[in-house]
Amino acid sequence: MVDVPDNHPYAPGKLRVKRMRPRDPSEIFRSSSPLELFFDLIFAVSVSLASAQLVAAETHADIAGGLRAYLMVFFAVWWAWMNFTWFASAFDADDWLYRVLALTQMAGVVILAVGTTPAMADGNFHLIIAGYVVMRLALVAQWIRASRSHPGLRKTALRYAGGIAVVQVFWVCYPLAPAGWAIPVFLLLVALELLVPLIAERSGQTPWHPEHIADRYGCFTLIVLGESVLASTVAAANAVENANQLLQFSLLGVGGFILAAGLWWVYFSSNAGTWLRTRRTPMIFGYGHYFVFAAAGAFSAGVKVLLDHEAGSSGLSSAAAVATLSIPVSVFLLGVWALILRLCLRGAYKWLFPVGALLIGGAPLLAQLTPTAESDVQIAVISVLGAAAVMVLLVVLIEASGVREQEEPAAAPAAG
Repeated sequence: MVDVPDNHPYAPGKLRVKRMRPRDPSEIFRSSSPLELFFDLIFAVSVSLASAQLVAAETHADIAGGLRAYLMVFFAVWWAWMNFTWFASAFDADDWLYRVLALTQMAGVVILAVGTTPAMADGNFHLIIAGYVVMRLALVAQWIRASRSHPGLRKTALRYAGGIAVVQVFWVCYPLAPAGWAIPVFLLLVALELLVPLIAERSGQTPWHPEHIADRYGCFTLIVLGESVLASTVAAANAVENANQLLQFSLLGVGGFILAAGLWWVYFSSNAGTWLRTRRTPMIFGYGHYFVFAAAGAFSAGVKVLLDHEAGSSGLSSAAAVATLSIPVSVFLLGVWALILRLCLRGAYKWLFPVGALLIGGAPLLAQLTPTAESDVQIAVISVLGAAAVMVLLVVLIEASGVREQEEPAAAPAAG
């Protein structure tokens, strides 16, 4: 039996409140804890509801309005998840008090999930803000507790606690904003939220763990991609139930699954933790993933929109329906390239990848170039072409990985 140090987060004595000492950023075999995975499970509900509302808006040809509401709500979901993730990477004490506060945050996420539908359908953010109050108060308590654990990080932790509390007061007042100022005020509050970590970290960088952060972001990627697998399965099920549209629904189901598998393969083709150790701007990695995650959620919605279009229950044109699938895939690939692959691909491979991603985004043009084709067959074939394009990108990536392995530098120590 391995002896566990008293200061280790999994040491015996769970009923006592431990000193929340910073975690070791060089700790080996650091991965997501069961509590963090449970936390992700709660967020999966929010992502699913936001995706469902985006489908409803896009199916009724309100792409601009639906996308705007989706991006606003998805920011709420993503930012709540991100705040918990980076804090846990640095200060996960895993005693009973930490767990109670984390579960309180989860309760706030449940309230947020319930508020997703009225926020996207009617612009009513009251429940989302209520969920945020619950989550943020618990997070402020965590930061105050962390401020007492390490003199060198006391100022950083108090800046986090104060900044989060002040911005939360502004969010509570958000429903009072005039209708014409709702979006500008929202963007201002988003900017304030993003500034809190940047200002707080100037007093001392929290000891986040590169491999742990990479693992956590990988878990959330699987959550949003899981929605697309579900949509593809629904398409396949419809193919079985509708013999007269067997070919179209089958192609959508197979194409959607291949696309999801391709996006998974691309994202996990490189060890982001290794590259995080060499980056002095980890916030770019953290903040930039908003576009990756949001695109993956919109991609799953696009599969469902194409399914509705094939069933004749969509008000979109063929090109617009294809765009709901191809553009999110393109944004996802470009985001992964900018945040991870750009740092490790070499030579021509470094630029072939984004070019291919942009070509996928241009798939709706094929729908306009083939006006005589039957709409349903046209859309199904284009979806499979998009899947094939992702697989071509994978071949390029695999080929490039050999170059990367030869030229990859030794891992540098974590940035201070």
